[in-house]
Amino acid sequence: MDEIAARLGASATLEDRSFRLLAYGAQHGDIDTVRQESILRRRASGEVRDYFERYGIARAAGPVRIPADAALGVLARVCWPLRHGEVTYGYLWLLDSGALTDERLAAAAPLVARAAAALAQEARSRSDLGRGLLALFSADPEERAGAAEAAGPVTGPVTAIAVRESQERVAALWTLPRGVLARPGSPVALLAPAYLAGEVAQTVRSAYGTAAGVGAPRTDLADAWLSWREARQALRIAEHFPRYAPVARWEDLGVHRLLARLGLPDLRELAAEVAALDDELAQTVEIYLDQGGHAQKAAAELGIHRQTLYYRLGKAERLAGRDLSDGDDRLAVHLGLKAARLCRQEGP
Repeated sequence: MDEIAARLGASATLEDRSFRLLAYGAQHGDIDTVRQESILRRRASGEVRDYFERYGIARAAGPVRIPADAALGVLARVCWPLRHGEVTYGYLWLLDSGALTDERLAAAAPLVARAAAALAQEARSRSDLGRGLLALFSADPEERAGAAEAAGPVTGPVTAIAVRESQERVAALWTLPRGVLARPGSPVALLAPAYLAGEVAQTVRSAYGTAAGVGAPRTDLADAWLSWREARQALRIAEHFPRYAPVARWEDLGVHRLLARLGLPDLRELAAEVAALDDELAQTVEIYLDQGGHAQKAAAELGIHRQTLYYRLGKAERLAGRDLSDGDDRLAVHLGLKAARLCRQEGP
């Protein structure tokens, strides 16, 4: 990057296809708001991206000259798509004070081609590692045997992440920080250094507009499959319990970790405790128990009078054949309601 900036005498930044900053060179001349924001926030704003894309940079085979826009804080610049094998892997941005002639740009073409090839190689390397991710997450020791060695750039402690995919939206998994392995699927599988797990989960979940589960960190890469199992179970909770959405961390789930491990037959057995309750009564009792039996808080959350709450609780006790003042009965009903929620959304 510094070599390109020095050759052209222009401030240069390198971004991936999602306009996420990858590198920047030494400053030459003036600097505009967009360059400052890109360096400080690591990404251009949506409004600025729309402005740049208006000039066809995604399809361009060579440098594109983009005029200044005072309202957006944009100085004139050249966008050079980094293409390799007819695929655009990123963009080189050059602030242009008027000195970037076609001849000077042509002289820098070999350096730009080298940068494009490097991005393409890294993208392919990530793709190959992603294909080995499912083997690393396998419960079969034989499948995992060689997978840990293949996951070269990932070192412990590591954390697995499961994200629900979307039919309408696509996440640019290739733009994730270096050291993060990703593989599309149902759910999307990711393995990240533990310190990046929260950020990665939120980034990918936001891109899909869905939910994510984050497993507990593991020091040994060979134990990543355990974190992956937890991540998928945490995702299950995130999708069905708004309290834990949109990103559920395994370590924060408490008793819900036990529910997440159960299959539908076991969940149905627990849910049978509350099968006689209609939706209104089930919601009332669940909120009441979630509030630790605090009637005033439960009534406020439900938006009803306390007398209405007591009436519904009494009716629920009669239908379920349980006494909510008894500890064992309260536990059975509470677990039954949580299990019923999972049953309703995961199977008939």
